[in-house]
Amino acid sequence: MNEYVNKERGMMFIPFITTGDPNAEATVDLASVLQDFGASALELGIPYSDPLADGPVIQWASRRALENHMTLLKALRLVKRMRESGVKIPVIIFTYVNPLLQLGTETFFHEAKENGVDGLLVPDLPFEESHELSEQCRVHQISLISLVAPTTSDQRLTAICQAAQGFIYCVSSLGVTGVRSHFHPDIFPFLERVRAASSLPIAVGFGISSRAQVDELRNYADGFIVGSAIVSQIEKRADGLRSENRKEALDEIKHYLQDTLPAAEQVAGRRTV
Repeated sequence: MNEYVNKERGMMFIPFITTGDPNAEATVDLASVLQDFGASALELGIPYSDPLADGPVIQWASRRALENHMTLLKALRLVKRMRESGVKIPVIIFTYVNPLLQLGTETFFHEAKENGVDGLLVPDLPFEESHELSEQCRVHQISLISLVAPTTSDQRLTAICQAAQGFIYCVSSLGVTGVRSHFHPDIFPFLERVRAASSLPIAVGFGISSRAQVDELRNYADGFIVGSAIVSQIEKRADGLRSENRKEALDEIKHYLQDTLPAAEQVAGRRTV
């Protein structure tokens, strides 16, 4: 994880996609497209019927993936196919507590290590209840990514940052995921508080969809996470991505990334598209 996610790599781009949306084959190809664009890591969302942190765009993506019978176990094994196709960036599994418990943590860590997973993010697991999972992650060398929000108290922020692994995921605003046109002014003093509490890289997510927003974050954060904006592009091209000849749909998503997000030299990694 540290090789790809660190402060020296410039403004890190961390995309989110939902596993199995619109199908498993497209997920593997999308991971390659995002790596080629310059992604520093990939958040791989696990479809779930009751996603508390997800807005409508990602909820619909989960629905499409669930209709394809995607599960946490299948998603973990799909990471191996990504590795075989040339994806080298860290892959972070974004899932909820119930799917994790249903699979079993012992099976999760065995499959995660077998298939090349680097990180885990569980948005509905309170920090106060994460100690056991955090220790398991340390034993298996998988980073447990911590979320903090503008409403997190100084005392709690310090405790979370001291236990954090990989990078700090800063939620830009309250509520669920989804594209927003502006940041609330409170985000900037919030990011300064996080910077003072941790030496790990800081990445901002929830609502980011434009080059202008990334520019606003440059003096405050080390990276940005884009989810709903990319997932909505996948939704628009779902039929093409499902087809055996999905190259045209993938090319359209490449052009969307080029037109919408910072230029190659402004994000970490090397863009080859």
